[in-house]
Amino acid sequence: MTVPLCQKSKKVVALEFDPRMVRECLKRVENTPEEHKLQVIQGDAMQTKWPFFDLCVANIPYQISSAIVFKLLSHRPMFRCAVLLVQEEFALRLSARPGEALYCRLSVNTQLLAKVDQLLKVGRNNFRPPPKVESRVVRIELRNPPPPVNFVEWDGMVSHAVSRKSTNEAIYIFHLTTACHSQIRLLFNRKNKTLRSVLTTKAALKLLEENRKTLMSLDSSISSTESVKDLVETILAKPEYKDKRARNLDLDDFLQLLAAFHEVGIHFTS
Repeated sequence: MTVPLCQKSKKVVALEFDPRMVRECLKRVENTPEEHKLQVIQGDAMQTKWPFFDLCVANIPYQISSAIVFKLLSHRPMFRCAVLLVQEEFALRLSARPGEALYCRLSVNTQLLAKVDQLLKVGRNNFRPPPKVESRVVRIELRNPPPPVNFVEWDGMVSHAVSRKSTNEAIYIFHLTTACHSQIRLLFNRKNKTLRSVLTTKAALKLLEENRKTLMSLDSSISSTESVKDLVETILAKPEYKDKRARNLDLDDFLQLLAAFHEVGIHFTS
């Protein structure tokens, strides 16, 4: 794949973990017009700082597909698009819609920040040796302009509850952005349960109470005489949330739910 990319591009930066593959790649362009177009970086894709790129084309290890996609979504400056070969089920999760069996936290996170297209199926017999799974090629295009979310601190939902400045602003924003991510993770761990069933467990209420105490210590304007349980029950009793399950909520539903919790001083942290 690398040589054809060199033939079509002004420059190709290849990232490869296996030093044997690095040597083979360089050998194939040696003494050709493509030799000066190719730069090879030997390293772990998750540990290596990625250089600037306009287009990403990759056949990635399936076991780190989620990590690679999230790193792509947070990469700046923004790129034009990424074309990836991934396991079929993973590809379908990227574009799954509310109510579908494969709809999950990955679906919500990705669709908030990007548009995903299913390009083509790749059968297992196209590989040697054939794997046990089918594959697909997907195209990921970042939403431009991006939604108002700091994806480095939070990998899936947007926090629009902070609008003021304070001496504790950096810490405060960190807690709120991390909170949104934690809400999605918590809800999708039990996506078939009602929101009330998930958020009124002893463990969830204890976490929310501890988070409120932490935020109150950072910001004196946050206060409430009601218990966390009463506040959660009040919100989830509203018609738009009563008996609802995470599997059926879309992006707007999650954003509205998060905003409702923020209005009463409830936040989620990891």
